[in-house]
Amino acid sequence: MNRDSAIDRRAFCAGGVLLLAGCASTSSSPSAAAAAAELSSTGKLRAAINFGNPILANRGPGGEPVGVSIDLAREAARRLGIPVELVLFNSAGNVVEAIKSRQVDLAFVAIDPVRGADMDYTAPYVIIEGAYLVREASPLRRNEDVDRAGNRVAVGRGSAYDLYLTRELKAATLVRAPTSPEVTNLFMAQNLEVAAGVKQQLEADAKRVGGVRLLPGRFMVIEQAMGVPKGRLAAQAWLSAFIEEMKASGFVAAALQRHRIEGAAVAPPRK
Repeated sequence: MNRDSAIDRRAFCAGGVLLLAGCASTSSSPSAAAAAAELSSTGKLRAAINFGNPILANRGPGGEPVGVSIDLAREAARRLGIPVELVLFNSAGNVVEAIKSRQVDLAFVAIDPVRGADMDYTAPYVIIEGAYLVREASPLRRNEDVDRAGNRVAVGRGSAYDLYLTRELKAATLVRAPTSPEVTNLFMAQNLEVAAGVKQQLEADAKRVGGVRLLPGRFMVIEQAMGVPKGRLAAQAWLSAFIEEMKASGFVAAALQRHRIEGAAVAPPRK
């Protein structure tokens, strides 16, 4: 083989390797361009922020939204090269309705089969616990004691706890507050037997109202994920890869620490 032929052969092989690498990269990673198009139909990424869940979002000293969901929304928009608009809600139920009516492009919600009819999820990024709150003098001592005739359980309308307990409770009765942060006030005002909600929210409420206690342990584990309107497959695929990277890189853990969130755990990698 002469020198020119050898050079041509090496060039051809190198080009083939680069072509194969490019094909592999394209097929193994979701298209950011397609995701951006699906997530910015109005020219910006409208991200629903739910203040009803203190694990995900709160208000800063100046009233501004802060929390892990805000950090994730801004980082996703930055990577996609599109502006972000934070659309603020006080309950998960209103967030789900906004996704269904396509008033928002992205939501931070608990995974639930009922909601899955209207949205597609990523894998979870955070796992939190649902707990029960009772009065100090209550005879209820275990989570298993709650589902008995005569027990009235306060829940936030449309919350993950509402959906779960609607399926699971057979004897107890649910009483729905307009939003999750109002659950304990309803529980106290109507002299109900039990309040159900985010463990951290109920712990804060217990300190605020006094004379109450949390039942030991948890009655459910809630997987918090990103959700998009049903059928936005490119967005769901890109966000799924994004969430896995945010967990693996320590971004989610750092956000929880930065916002001083206790009792929530980073979800394990998707299998």
